[in-house]
Amino acid sequence: MLPLAAWRAERLAALAAPDGWLNLVARIELAPGRHPVGAAQGLRLPSGPDLLGTLELTEAGASFARPGEAPRPFLPVPDAFPQLRVDPFLLEIHTVDGVPALRVRDLTLAPQVALRHYPEDPAWTIRAGWESLAPQAAEVAMKDGSTAAVTITHRATFRHLGQTITLTPTHWKMGKPMFVFRDATAGETYPACRFLFGEDPSGTEITLDFNRAISPPCAFTDFAICPLPPPGNILPFRIEAGELAP
Repeated sequence: MLPLAAWRAERLAALAAPDGWLNLVARIELAPGRHPVGAAQGLRLPSGPDLLGTLELTEAGASFARPGEAPRPFLPVPDAFPQLRVDPFLLEIHTVDGVPALRVRDLTLAPQVALRHYPEDPAWTIRAGWESLAPQAAEVAMKDGSTAAVTITHRATFRHLGQTITLTPTHWKMGKPMFVFRDATAGETYPACRFLFGEDPSGTEITLDFNRAISPPCAFTDFAICPLPPPGNILPFRIEAGELAP
């Protein structure tokens, strides 16, 4: 793993990147068909030209055509949703539980954020048990009140204050299991949840470094839709490690 200081610098750079969370300015649900997009008509944007172009959504995918130009397809992106740069925006087809939406990032913005953290605590870098399970379909609640389908394939276990704690990853990002959890620091940390990515899995063990627990995207923008912790990932004790609420 990267040293913690370098990891935090990468985290901050990713938030402020063109495809990060700090420049997201709109999320508009879509129906199949052709839609004008701009500041003055159709799918309304908060800035930009009156008519940016026309978005077409079909079962085969999405494309966008600027006035007088041929359509261009939205292209797949690893660990993300299909995207297309249409200056001054980065457009994305964001689908949650089968419902598509247009997410819009304003590339003219240069947003910044100051991240705060608990002091690093080596005691919260835990080598946990790692168990593979028969795949199980489940639903997780989302912050906007909807639900999303997930598949449960693993669980992690560790000991804390004499008890066995089990955490279940509900998502995978960049090939790593993502744990959505909440603990008794909620309020100091982002109230809804935090994310933690498991590191260095072996056959039977995985590293849970809570010093790298992060606030979810919905802590930085109203246009993100974040999962909430499954019941077993709501912990009654304090984990004073990782990011504080931004």
